[in-house]
Amino acid sequence: MALRDRFRGLTLADSLALRVNEDPQRPFVAFEDRRLTYAQLDAQADALAAALHELGIEAGDRIALTLPNWPELVVAMFAAAKLGAVIVPLNPRFTSPELQYMLRHSESVAVVTAENWEGVDYLARFEQFLGVLPDLQYVLSVGDEDLWYDDRIHQFEDLVSSGEGRAYPRHEGSADELFAILYTSGTMGKPKGVELTHENLMANAALSADALGLSPDDVVFGVNTLFNAFGIGTGVLGTMVAGASLVLHEGYDPSTVLDIVEREKVTVFHGVPTNFILALNATDGASRNIGSLRTGVVAGAPVSDELVQRIQRDFVPGVRVGYGMTETGNLVAVNTPDDPPGKQVATVGRPLAEVEIRVIDVDGSVLPVESVGELAVRGPCIMRGYYRQPGETSQVFTPDGFFLTGDLGMVDEEGYVHIIGRRKEMIIRGGFNVYPREVEDRLHAHPAVLDVAVVGLPDEILGEVACAAIVPVEGAIVTGEEIRDFCREVLADYKVPDLVRFLDGFPLTGSGKVRRVELARMISAEESSRR
Repeated sequence: MALRDRFRGLTLADSLALRVNEDPQRPFVAFEDRRLTYAQLDAQADALAAALHELGIEAGDRIALTLPNWPELVVAMFAAAKLGAVIVPLNPRFTSPELQYMLRHSESVAVVTAENWEGVDYLARFEQFLGVLPDLQYVLSVGDEDLWYDDRIHQFEDLVSSGEGRAYPRHEGSADELFAILYTSGTMGKPKGVELTHENLMANAALSADALGLSPDDVVFGVNTLFNAFGIGTGVLGTMVAGASLVLHEGYDPSTVLDIVEREKVTVFHGVPTNFILALNATDGASRNIGSLRTGVVAGAPVSDELVQRIQRDFVPGVRVGYGMTETGNLVAVNTPDDPPGKQVATVGRPLAEVEIRVIDVDGSVLPVESVGELAVRGPCIMRGYYRQPGETSQVFTPDGFFLTGDLGMVDEEGYVHIIGRRKEMIIRGGFNVYPREVEDRLHAHPAVLDVAVVGLPDEILGEVACAAIVPVEGAIVTGEEIRDFCREVLADYKVPDLVRFLDGFPLTGSGKVRRVELARMISAEESSRR
């Protein structure tokens, strides 16, 4: 029986219960020297749910999760599902203003965070938020320090211990209820909360796992971040529906990654192109036993035919190219082992079962096969809408329920999807979205900047890097590093321009708009001449 049929109509809590009943002792989540079976993770989620219930958290409440790739995020996710609460996964690398905006917008009543991570005192940061965000009532911290907490700040481990064996009202909800609000930036770089239901996420997880042929014998690895649709859907839930095991890690050191692949006998490796490139470079000349690898998904950024071929030849023989986005609940198209070799490399495969993809012209009409236009998607995994933004929601859905992706593509005569480019100006840097307008708005505030345009340049490792092209104020003296420091004050690190170039002016259209393609080409040519 297909996994989609087995989990159809189930909530996340019901799906976990199904796996626990079938094979409770099978390893579910591994992180460094920690191991949690399906039964152990379920028990911890039950205990946390009971403790959260004692704090007054109930169905419909928002719980923000801003953690690295730690098992506590998975435990908290299923605890929320058992209560009928809604999770709000947030990138821990967001700046304080970004986190504060999203916590306020989502009306989160609690946040699960690290005490300290990568030199940031998150406990102090969220302690400040308690005084300015009226909805935020509790901070749950993950860490080893023995600190004193008041009645609004609790240690995660203590809550799990206090909830062990205690009863709580398990929420008997339906699969069409909201489960997650995932923030993504729109065309103007402003955060929008993507509403995903239990059905959206479970349908995508099961359909993706079916397409990849996952089984309980698989060991899944390479999921860099658990706070996005790929981490939650393909990572945690895709592993769960298959009854497989998920190995978590933090950091990007390719040697460590390969050590984990070898030690854990990883069979499924997911990631953005950057992850695969770094791993490939680390395998050059190295003697490693990574023959357990059989498949995985490379997605999240443009990937060349040559890179796919190299990955299949030297790293993961059955790697698949996938396409999706937050609003589509993650993957909506992926290659399968049955696809012809040429289609496995040059396309993102056919749409998943139950998913429809059509190509739309600028006037909204449906284009015939082999035509290039905007890709539109319909299916069980498509978001419910943007949280508290009905106007934005109405703009991205057609009258018959197709979601407009903003990506340009083509569907060929055999049904395979080709990605041509992006209608939007978004830069995908190492799998993270960078929106030029957001960075430009920041740089326009610098006293030495007269005008600025941020463009993406190709990069072998990251896929794309962001370059800030600046026309300085006459007589101004400013350096590229000063510009980058100015950005770091309010922007997440991956949004800070990788390059800063000073120009006398920009190539413009007749109406005075920057010719971004020409500008990017001009800067790329100059960069090449410097090498």
